[in-house]
Amino acid sequence: MKASRLAAAAAGSAVVVLALSSPALAHVSVQPEGTAAKGGYAVVNFRVPNERDNASTVKLEINFPTDTPLASVLPQDVPGWKVAVTKSKLAKPLEVHGRQISEAVSKVTWTADGKGIEPGRLQQFPVSMGALPEKADEVVFKAIQTYSNKEVVRWIEVQEKGAEEPETPAPVLTLSAAADGHSHGSSADDASEEADDTKSAAPAAEASDSSGGSDTTARVLGIVGIVVGAAGVAYGVLAGRRRTDSSASSASSTS
Repeated sequence: MKASRLAAAAAGSAVVVLALSSPALAHVSVQPEGTAAKGGYAVVNFRVPNERDNASTVKLEINFPTDTPLASVLPQDVPGWKVAVTKSKLAKPLEVHGRQISEAVSKVTWTADGKGIEPGRLQQFPVSMGALPEKADEVVFKAIQTYSNKEVVRWIEVQEKGAEEPETPAPVLTLSAAADGHSHGSSADDASEEADDTKSAAPAAEASDSSGGSDTTARVLGIVGIVVGAAGVAYGVLAGRRRTDSSASSASSTS
């Protein structure tokens, strides 16, 4: 009886391990390169894993939100894939840099030229986009993944707060707080910093000049001392010679 219970517990543990290690979370997702700030621009990567063992992913469609349209969407070329951009008319034009935009990108589609994303592989699809919404905490995209066996997986379910993750969740880009827009150093600040630098540099220059003058004076006095010392030595030598000559003359006259 105990053995059967242990076997059942072991089987249950194995199921848990398999559930945790299964690719349940290996769905189409979106991640920014760096940060994606509200009201700013960002480069994001749509990450697409292949969840099938007998087919390759040959097509990816990313649908962009229409309630918060993005004025700029620039997909990056991916080797081995063709890219197509679809634009749609906006119900309400966007004003960007003083001009109105009446249409925006509603979908980007990548289609494989060759084998696509093979089993056990992952592919990233980079896109530059903006300006990101200023009054939202996230941007939800809807992705459609097509396999070589004609199977289509729609990653379009929106995650509800407090609910479990849906089976095919839509890619969600989480937005960070907007940049404060504070420029690095104003002209007044720069002028103040330059004035402080000038003040701090002036005493250093004066000290340098003072030390330079002291060094020059010391060198001159040193040279004068050497010259005076040499003159003294020469005078002493000459005086000694004169004494020697005088003594020799006296001795000669006496003899």
